[in-house]
Amino acid sequence: MTKKYLCRALLSTFFIFNVVQGAVATSTPSLTTKEFRAFDENGEMIRTGRGAVGKIGVVSTGKYEASKIGMDILKKGGNAIDAAVAAGFALGVSEPNSSGLGGGGFMLIRIAKTGETIFVDFRERAPKNATSNMWKVNEKGDVIGNEKKEGGKAAGIPGEVAGLIYALENYGTMSREQVIRPSVKLAKEGFIVTPTLSADMKNKYDLMIKYPEFGKVFLTEEGFAYEIGEKFTNKDMTKVLELIIKEGKEGFYKGDVAKSIVNSLNKYGGVFTMEDLANYKPKIKKPIIGNYRGYEIISSPAPSSGGAIVIQILNILENFNVGKLKVNSPEYLHLFSEAYKLAYADRAKYMGDTDYTPVPLKGLTSKKYAKDLSKKIDMKKSKKSVSHDPWIYESEDTTHYSIADKEGNMVSITKTVNGLFGNGIVADGYGFVLNNEMDDFVVGGNHPNSVEPGKSPLSSMSPTIVLKDGKPFMLLGSPGATKIISTVSQVISKVIDHKMGMQEAIDEPRLFDNTSNKINVESRISDKTIEKLKKMGHEVTKTTEWDRGMGSVQGVLYKKDGTLEGGADPRRDGKAIGI
Repeated sequence: MTKKYLCRALLSTFFIFNVVQGAVATSTPSLTTKEFRAFDENGEMIRTGRGAVGKIGVVSTGKYEASKIGMDILKKGGNAIDAAVAAGFALGVSEPNSSGLGGGGFMLIRIAKTGETIFVDFRERAPKNATSNMWKVNEKGDVIGNEKKEGGKAAGIPGEVAGLIYALENYGTMSREQVIRPSVKLAKEGFIVTPTLSADMKNKYDLMIKYPEFGKVFLTEEGFAYEIGEKFTNKDMTKVLELIIKEGKEGFYKGDVAKSIVNSLNKYGGVFTMEDLANYKPKIKKPIIGNYRGYEIISSPAPSSGGAIVIQILNILENFNVGKLKVNSPEYLHLFSEAYKLAYADRAKYMGDTDYTPVPLKGLTSKKYAKDLSKKIDMKKSKKSVSHDPWIYESEDTTHYSIADKEGNMVSITKTVNGLFGNGIVADGYGFVLNNEMDDFVVGGNHPNSVEPGKSPLSSMSPTIVLKDGKPFMLLGSPGATKIISTVSQVISKVIDHKMGMQEAIDEPRLFDNTSNKINVESRISDKTIEKLKKMGHEVTKTTEWDRGMGSVQGVLYKKDGTLEGGADPRRDGKAIGI
């Protein structure tokens, strides 16, 4: 910790204690003992009390403030889509490190009345002047400097506002005023900074200094990063939210806000035009569908790799009696690791935006292909990651939230600005960061995931709905970059194979493996288990007890007694609320 942060931390100790205890101070909002808090008087994360049960509906998001706003919409008679849009705008205010107006995402909707499922792709896209050689590279092909991750050339055309407004206008019942006004109030009056947000702000302190528009919004008046327990307000953001209330999508993609986006990005090397923004529209697609032990899995189509690879992993696991394996035993972790290595190898080789490149989706999700892959798994020995050929069988930092009601309306949304606080550029005067989604493209051409104008980069976002006999069973998703796929598949398996509740499945220790042949496990996994994995040929790395890098699942489970169980991930700030 630097001297600046140490001084601030010491000064804020008494302040944090008073906020958490519910004391009222002029510089902070009043918090009663009834309000949920993600951290204790010492600034440590509280890992319990994240779930909720409801009879009418459940809202589970990455922030208590957003869950509360979504639930208030349900209480006022709004449907699940109204609540999802309200919670989405609220997350943009209260979780700016992970998502917001300058980002994009995927939305999966199930309409109870018709049983129809709709996939709304509001993923960021490459601007028209973007090219596969837009970044300078060295002799090894690596990007020189950091312009693929920060600054103007790192940003794709943001889709969040277009996606949320589309959902509201086509499937909601309330007005923009009703669903966005609570976020205006939240931005104006502020909210309490959690350990997660404070750490992320400090992590990006250097960028806040480098890009003054960023620091103007996200540093204190004295130029410090915010400490745990302090109140953060964003009055600049109220201006753009007011314009969206008044003018809808046009208030963001045209006029002064659009000019600010273009000018702010191009000031730092961007290639944006006003046409890039004015021409943005969400894409409505058919979700990808699979089946796991009689449960229908409905998830994200391309440009997400998530849905196809989640289904591929589950298809591989279906060839093993997972329910007989003890959760997080050496054999259990070994099986998941081997399945991940097979599936992630295919992801790296074949996946891209299907509007621009052919992808063997039928092959990747084929039961026969998965069965053939499963035969390559040796339950006693680790093998290296190798991609295979799904074509011959032809004939997957971010936030997620889930909202469900008793009628069976379900909304599962994963959205992001990609890295923490995106590319570090704030639309000057409007208080929101732009994404660095261009970093998800590969460098150079002739790859399924190469840059092309208007193309979306490959994603792992996997908002998922699970049905049983055509009826709602579960919905979930997670942030976590490529770890989204492994996280979502683990939680689905725990609920189906081991009959866990939603919160129990979310709380369980996790693993991650992809093509690197290295298992990462949370440190709650025993040393004895780790030693056995090593004897099986695995290289194993312990992370932390609750590794936020392993995702942050928000989900809802429809229980046999008719109630809804909402689960929220204690690895970050998640909280479910039921009614």
